[in-house]
Amino acid sequence: SWGSSAPPAEGFVRRLQRSAAADTLRVIKHHNRLPRQVVDAPPKAVPKTIENQRVYDETTVDPNDEEVAFDEATDEFAPYFNRQTVPKILITTSDRPRGRTVRFCEQLATVIPNSHVYYRRGLALKRIIPQCIARDFTDLIVINEDRKIPNGLVLSHLPDGPTAHFRMSSVRLRKEIKRKGKEPTEHVPEVILNNFTTRLGHSIGRMFAALFPHDPQFIGRQVATFHNQRDYIFFRFHRYIFKSEKKVGIQELGPRFTLKLRSLQKGTFDSKFGEYEWIHKRREMDTSRRKFHL
Repeated sequence: SWGSSAPPAEGFVRRLQRSAAADTLRVIKHHNRLPRQVVDAPPKAVPKTIENQRVYDETTVDPNDEEVAFDEATDEFAPYFNRQTVPKILITTSDRPRGRTVRFCEQLATVIPNSHVYYRRGLALKRIIPQCIARDFTDLIVINEDRKIPNGLVLSHLPDGPTAHFRMSSVRLRKEIKRKGKEPTEHVPEVILNNFTTRLGHSIGRMFAALFPHDPQFIGRQVATFHNQRDYIFFRFHRYIFKSEKKVGIQELGPRFTLKLRSLQKGTFDSKFGEYEWIHKRREMDTSRRKFHL
């Protein structure tokens, strides 16, 4: 009796089957490693995303466009880009800010060189702006809050504007960021502006660029990134970590936040009589998920 074990012939057949299966698997793996041109397979399809199906915007900027170059050479930011002014930033808040907003402003001041935090104490913005101009401030940042949480940012370029209003969300202070690096140093960071492709986007990108001095101090290995994706502007502040001659990592320093442009106003802040270059009107503008403005 053979008992529970298989007869020798049957066991031999099973070993052959396993060997054949292993050979087949090796052939399949080798086939998958071959270039697609060799096996005459169709090219790999590019996955469809909202970004690569974006509705074309007629204001998309061509870097070689002479009209764009002329406009940028004569706009409100031209003195900064021509190195005629040095950025000096005033950071303030809505009246009577709470602790979280205060800490956010203090941390933002460590990101932007030559920035100063002052609290309004009930002073109207229209009265603050002339004082800023008299003291050679080039930009004014106002952090608004709702229910003790920072929820808005106003950026006004001085002395002639423009003024941008942003909704702010997803604010994370340094202590809330996992695996964060040590405190930032006073070195001037690099600035990275990603995906600001339209005329409106270029204006917003130039506003952000004008907050920082021209010449980054690379020895500090710090970089401030404004990344636009689907009209949401994600801000991150990192430090490069050189692990070896070939490997580089990044370490987030914080704070982090997300901005959504609500309006762009000509001139400095004027809530009653200001002339707007652009206002986000959801019902009229957000008719397609593939339509973006920046």
